[in-house]
Amino acid sequence: MTHHKDKSNRKVVQNRHRRCLGAVFAGKTLWVILVLGAIGVTALVLFGSMKTKGSTDLALSLSTFTARLDDLTITVTESGSINARNTIDIKCEVEAGRMGGGGGGGVTILSIVPEGTYITPEDVNNGKLLVELDSSVMEEQIEQYKIDVATAEASFIEADESHRIQIKQNESDIKAAELAVKFAKMDFQKYLGEELAEEVAQKLQDDPNSGIDVALITEVNPGDPNDPNNAGDQGGEASQMLKEFKDAILLADGQRQKYTDVLEGTQKLYDANYASALDLQSAELDVQRFKVQTESANEALRLYKLYDFPKEAERFFSDYEEANRELDRTKARARATLAQTKARLLSSKSKFELQDQRMKKAERQIDACMIKAPAPGLVIYASSSDVFMRRGGGGSRNIDEGETVYERQKIISLPDTAEMIAEIAVHEAEVDKVRPGQRAVITVDPFPDETFTGQVLKVAHLPDSRRGFLNPDLKVYITQVLIEGTHDYLKPGMSAKVEILVERLEDVIIVPVQVVANRGGKKVCFVSTPGGTEERIVQTGAFDDTFVQIVDGLEEGEEVLLNPPRVTRPGGEFGASRDADRFEGAGGQPGQTESPQGGPPRQGPAAPGGRGPAGGRRPQGAAGPGGGGSPQGRQFELTDERIDRIMGVLAERDPEKAKKLKQLRQSDPEKFKAELMKTMQGMSGRTRQGGNRGGRGENAERGQNR
Repeated sequence: MTHHKDKSNRKVVQNRHRRCLGAVFAGKTLWVILVLGAIGVTALVLFGSMKTKGSTDLALSLSTFTARLDDLTITVTESGSINARNTIDIKCEVEAGRMGGGGGGGVTILSIVPEGTYITPEDVNNGKLLVELDSSVMEEQIEQYKIDVATAEASFIEADESHRIQIKQNESDIKAAELAVKFAKMDFQKYLGEELAEEVAQKLQDDPNSGIDVALITEVNPGDPNDPNNAGDQGGEASQMLKEFKDAILLADGQRQKYTDVLEGTQKLYDANYASALDLQSAELDVQRFKVQTESANEALRLYKLYDFPKEAERFFSDYEEANRELDRTKARARATLAQTKARLLSSKSKFELQDQRMKKAERQIDACMIKAPAPGLVIYASSSDVFMRRGGGGSRNIDEGETVYERQKIISLPDTAEMIAEIAVHEAEVDKVRPGQRAVITVDPFPDETFTGQVLKVAHLPDSRRGFLNPDLKVYITQVLIEGTHDYLKPGMSAKVEILVERLEDVIIVPVQVVANRGGKKVCFVSTPGGTEERIVQTGAFDDTFVQIVDGLEEGEEVLLNPPRVTRPGGEFGASRDADRFEGAGGQPGQTESPQGGPPRQGPAAPGGRGPAGGRRPQGAAGPGGGGSPQGRQFELTDERIDRIMGVLAERDPEKAKKLKQLRQSDPEKFKAELMKTMQGMSGRTRQGGNRGGRGENAERGQNR
């Protein structure tokens, strides 16, 4: 029964705090903080007076809360919008300048499917037409492209065949030149003999510029292989002719010798009167005839050696050399002509491929004018989903029949409503609590009585740059939450609220967040005992908008003050304001305290003098350490005494800032006050962020920041 009553009390406190949250943010947050600070100063004065008088009964009369064991649910709640998990953007793929001679390069929409049409899988299979763009100009141009392609193809085929013919012609020319060299060499060897020709060729190969005179080979040197007289051993045509000349001389000389002997015999017979004078004269003529023949044969041999042999040898050698040169020239001509035909071939091929690509690209552009459904989804015009276009940014670019669209311009978004997500922006103070896979509850504004379940799908690694551009001090991380199930009535763009379950703690000691205060860099609670109010150091853990877990320092059933009293500073001086108290966080690090065991500083939850657990909001009744509330909208006055106190605190926290403000106070008092108010607000905000990152102590590992 008591447990049920405690839970009922908890719900009452939670409802009271949550009703207050909207009012705190809807009003002027800065003035509320300052008013609460002023009232806190007043409460400190009252409390100090009570302490001076030793009024224990008055302290006990303050409202208290009984620390109890209960369940604590840690959540992160943010607002956002509904979107499809998978969205296909259909854009204009027609290139600028392709659709007519206009400078803008736009294309007209001939027809478009009505917005709001749901594309089914059957529509996709049937190739449902979503958008038809005007392709008349390209259809006219493509005929000229076809003519250009045919002409380029003919040139390419001609160049290819010419190249093939030239290859064969080069092979034939080179083969003929090689045969000419071979035949010239054979003639040379035939005339000189193989061995002698090889010897001459080798000498020319060793020294092409030696200028060997073939006439030297005709010199008669016994034993010299170049001697024509010994050429017979080489087996050349020259040796055969030499042999014929020598044989002629030998025969003529033999006949001369024979008829000389006959003449001598006839002379003896003539002297003995046995032969007539006619016989003697006939014998003398025979000797003379063969003597002339012998001389003629010798002269022929001499002339051959001096003229015919060198001339023929030079001619055959020159023919052989020329044949080799012609072979080199033929090969060079073949390379040159082949390079020319190859260049023509490559050029014509490139022209053909270019023209073919242009024609195919034009065909693709015509195909791009007929946009068919790529996937199921809901048809949404780009002019409806794009805020910039709806506001007329960049000129009139509405999506409708007769309107002009441009290259890469989005025409239609096709979100698949079968799988929807809620997209929210999580503040940087809360983002370390959110992890993929966490469960979430989603409510959608158009259906407030229905809740949806889901889980965190993805958390951005970097802050949203778009919001950072509008407000550099605001850092939020785009988070996607998958909505489970299929809900065809959910539409992209609907406003939604997402509550992410971070952690659920069972049977832990909890107290309201406002009972915890910062004192000398430590977290404390004021426990009501029969002997009076006792200040006690506590270790905090996880927290939500209303309650905070007490890991150490309190026992179940102990009574703690809901509005912790303010303590006086050394010298009897009271605290300046609630914001000034925030400046006095743990060693200049808002939201950090030392553990009761004296260990290293740890992060604690938001507490009085710090930030409320969720987004800087403070539950109802958490008016500050001094207790009590203040009328909303009441003006807070910065008196000189308060300014001096705040400057003293600021000098400890941020000496450089305090120095600048001190100079500004002397030069421009009004601007100084405005800057001081801004500084107080900023320092208060950082304290709230520090408190929100609490609960990281060694005993709070089950908290929201595991």
